[in-house]
Amino acid sequence: MIEVHNLTKSYGPIQALNDVSFNVAEGEIVGLLGPNGAGKTTIIKILTGYLQPDEGSVQIDNLDILTQTQAAQARIGYLPENAPLYPELSIQSYLKMIANLRQIPAAEQRERLSDAIYATGLNERLTQPIGQLSKGFRQRVGLAQAILHRPRLLILDEPSVGLDPTQIVEIRNLIRRLAKFSTVLFSTHILPEVEALCDRVIILMNGAVRADARLAELAGSTDAILVLDRTVDTAVSALKSLKGVRKVETLAKSNGHVTYRILGQDSADLCPAVYQLASQQQWPVRELRSDRQTLESVFSKLATA
Repeated sequence: MIEVHNLTKSYGPIQALNDVSFNVAEGEIVGLLGPNGAGKTTIIKILTGYLQPDEGSVQIDNLDILTQTQAAQARIGYLPENAPLYPELSIQSYLKMIANLRQIPAAEQRERLSDAIYATGLNERLTQPIGQLSKGFRQRVGLAQAILHRPRLLILDEPSVGLDPTQIVEIRNLIRRLAKFSTVLFSTHILPEVEALCDRVIILMNGAVRADARLAELAGSTDAILVLDRTVDTAVSALKSLKGVRKVETLAKSNGHVTYRILGQDSADLCPAVYQLASQQQWPVRELRSDRQTLESVFSKLATA
């Protein structure tokens, strides 16, 4: 659905994007994660045809966004961070205007408007001026205009920014429902949003892709944590001798318990080998587990690397 190759973009002396490449398959929910200033909004503006890159190419549903802009944009539903709403218009009038701008045939407008309104829960506020709506309902109006033409790709820029916790949950649930019909790419700097919604995450820092993986792969770890009831002098050397072990760290000693982290060289799970060694050596094992990382810890490591 999205193919991005070697995107580069500078604003004067500031390089916003540096050789960025990634793909998004049809039906995926992908989070574009990064701190403020990482280049997320620049990528989204290029994907939606509002900004031209200095170098690189983008295809949306096999259409070149640079040379087939209008055809590609017709397949995209876009909600920018600050949705361009008209506060003096009612919800109904605004969505009718968008339907006309999208050139939705008159015979189809009633059904399209009804589907978008009920999908976003706006059916009881149609005559209310947009300027009188809460932030959460304005976001719903923005989403309604984005899905009105039934896009194959939905691109959302910081969809939950400025919302209270209840509104965030409502928007999450709405995005999940919309993802049944559209591929979804959304940018955010909020880690729980990615964990709650995404199958896959692309982490962007300083204009470059630092990680691109499914959440389970990114947060997984081959490292093992071993806790012994007492100090064993030969433990570190014995653990280092195991196949696939890169490093052994002594983490803590508390109440006579000693904790070791065993770091792996590849994707193999170290726990079975550590368990077998501990059994053979009759070590007083208190705990043995995989050292699972959170998305937050992965993000922090990438940010400080």
